Amino acid sequence: MTFITSSIDTHRSRGAPSTVRPRRTILQPRSGWRSIDLNELWMHRELLYFLTWRDVKVRYKQTVLGAAWAVLQPLMTMIVFSLFFGRAAGVSSGDLPYPIFVFAGLLPWTFFSNAVSGAGQSVVGSERLITKVYFPRIMIPLSAVAAGLLDFAVASGMLGILMVYYRIGLQIGILLAPLLVLGIVLAAVGVGTFLAAMTVAYRDFRYVAPFLVQLWMFGTPSVYMQTDKLNEGPWRILLPLNPAYGLIANFRSAVLGRPIDAYSLSLSLAVAVVLFVSGTLYFRRVERGFADVI
Repeated sequence: MTFITSSIDTHRSRGAPSTVRPRRTILQPRSGWRSIDLNELWMHRELLYFLTWRDVKVRYKQTVLGAAWAVLQPLMTMIVFSLFFGRAAGVSSGDLPYPIFVFAGLLPWTFFSNAVSGAGQSVVGSERLITKVYFPRIMIPLSAVAAGLLDFAVASGMLGILMVYYRIGLQIGILLAPLLVLGIVLAAVGVGTFLAAMTVAYRDFRYVAPFLVQLWMFGTPSVYMQTDKLNEGPWRILLPLNPAYGLIANFRSAVLGRPIDAYSLSLSLAVAVVLFVSGTLYFRRVERGFADVI
């Protein structure tokens, strides 16, 4: 399918009347592997804003608490973990109080899981939009991740309150927090775009993805337990291959003033970049057929 758009270009030569020349932009599907077109994304930046705002409004439409749900989700999970893992099971949190230890891990994990789930379902949920107008399709999963970032920012206020309550001051390591959040965003976009493309082709992924995300949390022990004993032997090599493991563990360390594990940080960040590149490349390869199969 080819789309042709026209605009008016006015040209005036010296001593001659102005002439009007049509200017055309031809959009054609291209085959093969393609990377993200940053110029095209920049041209549609306002669309990303409106899609993100749409996702936020749909999420909290006709809710009594509104954006407070962004805080309640990790907060209630923290309470459950504190009761069963912290007290009943005696899971170690090192020298930190278990509630703030687990909340500092649940905060980035909640963002990651919601971003992956939202991005994975985003393309199928935008069926009418995709079949009627052209725009960079990758804007849809990107907007789902961006909406999750807003929830992350709101819930970060609760982390600040807990830090004041437990008298934990900010350290120089907090400067690494933006890099760690960026790594989590890259991993979420990579996995989310891949799941979005797979869900269009195979609707089974609509049910598989939430189950996999739930299992992923228990495969990320840095969310709910101290991992010093896991940093020995083969576990030290294998666990950081899960990007959420190293990024979440080091996010907690950066925020709460604990030492950074350079090995897990570098390996998990590298895996996040690989997931981002591979996920977006696959999405861009198959997106030209979305309107036909969705």
